[in-house]
Amino acid sequence: MNSSPEHRPSSNHGTRAFVEASPVLQPLVVLVGPTAIGKSRIAIEVAQALGTEILTADSTQVYRGMNIGTDTPSEEDRRRVPHRLIDLVEPDEPFNAGEFRRQALREISRLYEKGLLPLVVGGTGLYVRALLNGLWTGPPSDRTLRRKLEEEVRARGGESMYQELGRVDPVTASRLHPRDTVKVLRALEVYRQTGVPLSKAHEAHRERATPFRALVLGLTMERAVLHQRIDQRVDVELAKGLIDETRTLLTKGYSRDLVSMKSLGYRQMAGYLEGEYSFDEAVRRLKRDTRHFAKRQMTWFRKEPGLTWVEVQPEESVRSVSQRVVALIERFVNTLRG
Repeated sequence: MNSSPEHRPSSNHGTRAFVEASPVLQPLVVLVGPTAIGKSRIAIEVAQALGTEILTADSTQVYRGMNIGTDTPSEEDRRRVPHRLIDLVEPDEPFNAGEFRRQALREISRLYEKGLLPLVVGGTGLYVRALLNGLWTGPPSDRTLRRKLEEEVRARGGESMYQELGRVDPVTASRLHPRDTVKVLRALEVYRQTGVPLSKAHEAHRERATPFRALVLGLTMERAVLHQRIDQRVDVELAKGLIDETRTLLTKGYSRDLVSMKSLGYRQMAGYLEGEYSFDEAVRRLKRDTRHFAKRQMTWFRKEPGLTWVEVQPEESVRSVSQRVVALIERFVNTLRG
């Protein structure tokens, strides 16, 4: 895969023509996957083949001055392909999924106006879900009902409450752990307030809120190989100056209690800089915590409906993976067009 003319017409011209001819359908492509799997490099190849830009869905790359630990695209990468939705706020400024959705929708509209197919890339599942489905808050909590539910938990036990949820809303129950009492009670609260299962409410909300025909692609690979890549990623970040970047942020007065400073890399290096543990221990914790984070990402994405998986082979090149991704996108566009 490269950006030479012989590789571009079938994707770039085809998707452009489709967007211009059928704007009501609002096609959108989303590429997700765990950290260190190679999303960024693959996305650049794909974006070049499609002649489009990358809209980043990453809850850490929105912060300025946090480039190494968040693996923010380099200046060279940004020259190859424009990257949007990065470096939006200072590390001590608030940012959430709702704000991401608002800014992403503006960028998507801009790309549609240019006749381009938007390509959303990232590992923050909540941001992707908010973009595709909107944010559903549900009815406000009823204190009287919530106290009654909490009393029932104490009297009947959490397992009994989970079984009740399974009877009235088996779809939601299947997505929750039986001991996740907070979410079980919230689902029961919504049902008792409205008479509508939470899963049905979410489904109805998605039908109203989703303005796209989205192709969501998920990158996956063998766990052992991913863990090796994670260890290599950490080593590269350290070589690039992760410790100095963390020290600079602390020197500027950014508290370790900030959401931004609790993200991977900064949390562990700040502990080392504050003398809480050795450098070797900081590295061990960072590699361990990154593996755990990747596992949580995969758990989230596996629960997302309609996601198409693309398995990355251990020795497969970025070009090979990106070619397979582009082929799926072309098939998606042709299906909508036809």
